[in-house]
Amino acid sequence: MGEDSRLAAVVALAQGMAAAHSSRGAWRAAARGACRALGGTFAALSVWERELGRLRVLVNVGELAEGEEEFPEDESYPVYQFAEITEFLHERWAGGGEPDAWVETAEGPPPGRAGYRHQRVAALRRRGRGCCVVAPIVLHGRAWGELYVARPVGAPVFGRGDADFATVLAAVVAAGIAQAERLEEAQRLAYTDALTGLANRRAVDARLDEAVECHRRDGAVVSLVVCDLNGLKRVNDTQGHAVGDRLLERFGMVLSLCGAMLPGALAARLGGDEFCLLAVGPSADEVVKAADEVCRRAVELGIGDGVACGVASTEDPVGPVRSARRLFRLADAAQYRAKAERAEHPVVAGREGPGDPVVRLADEPSRAADGERRRFRGRHSPDRPEPG
Repeated sequence: MGEDSRLAAVVALAQGMAAAHSSRGAWRAAARGACRALGGTFAALSVWERELGRLRVLVNVGELAEGEEEFPEDESYPVYQFAEITEFLHERWAGGGEPDAWVETAEGPPPGRAGYRHQRVAALRRRGRGCCVVAPIVLHGRAWGELYVARPVGAPVFGRGDADFATVLAAVVAAGIAQAERLEEAQRLAYTDALTGLANRRAVDARLDEAVECHRRDGAVVSLVVCDLNGLKRVNDTQGHAVGDRLLERFGMVLSLCGAMLPGALAARLGGDEFCLLAVGPSADEVVKAADEVCRRAVELGIGDGVACGVASTEDPVGPVRSARRLFRLADAAQYRAKAERAEHPVVAGREGPGDPVVRLADEPSRAADGERRRFRGRHSPDRPEPG
C-alpha cells in the first residue's frame, strides 16, 4: 500500500470513528478501519482491565471463527498468558521505549527469539489464521488495550512496515476512543438528573416519542407511570433543603428499584417533586403492580408523605394513543386524581368503564387550551383533544 493509500486509510478510520454515536460504534469503526487499512480479514479491539488482570475483547469484525461474536459478552484472556503485554507496556515503555506494534505468525518465533508468545501462536493456528499484527493502544498516557489484525493462512505475512503502520493506526484509534468517551459523557450528563442519577426530562421526551412510534407501528404496549412526591415543600420548609434533597434521592432509589421489575423500563425525574416510569413491552397489569410497589415503599421512607401515582397504558381502554403527548396527559390526569383523593394506590386511566373520569379529564378541551400542569416540551405536535 502506497503512502497516499495509507494516508487515505488513516483519514477514513478517523472519520468512521468520529461519525459513531456510541462507544460501541467507535470500537466497530476502529476495528473495521484498521482491518481494511492493513489488508487483514479479521480484526479485534480489546481493553486491558488491570483490576481483573485480563484482556477483554470489545469487538470482533471480519471473518469470524467458530465461537467468535461481534460484541462478545465475556471473551477475555488472563494477562499472564500474554507476557508481551508486560514487556511492551511496562518494561520497554518505562525504559524509554515506545509501545510499538509487533507481528506474530502461526509458525511461531524464529530460532533465537524468545517464544513467550506461544498463546497467540496457538490461537492463530486454532482459528485458521496465518499471522497477526498487534498494536498497543495508549490513552491518557496509560496503556488502554490493543488493536489486533490478522490474515488467513496462505496470505502474505505482515512485515515491519505493517507493524509501523499499525502503530500509527493505534494512535488514531486512541484519539477516536477519547473523543467517543467525551461525547458519551456529555450525552450522559445531558440526559441525567444530577441529584438522583435517574434519567431527566429530556431523556423521557426522546424515549417516549420512540415508544409511541413503536406502538403505532408494531402495536407494542407502552405504559407511563407519573409520580408526584407528597410533602416535599413541607420537608423543605420545616427541615431544610438538605433533607428535601435526601428525600428526592431516596425516592429516586425506590423508583429505580421498582422499575427493575419491568425489563427495560426507564426511571426518570421530570423535575421538582415529579418522577416517572416508562415501560415498553410489559403488560399494563405488570406496570400497575410495579407502581403499587412504588406507593408502598414511598410510605416507608420515613420522610415525606408518600407519593401520588397515575398510570396510563396503551393496553387499557383509553382510546387511540397517536402521540406521546396524549399518553403523558392520561398518566398526568390519573396522577392528578390520585393526588386529589390522597389515594394509597395508583390510579389507572381507563379502568372505570365508559366515560372513565380520568380519560375524560385528560381529553377536556380546557386542558388542551390551557395546558396541563406539566406540559411536554414544545417540540411535540400541537395539543389537540383525541377521541377517548
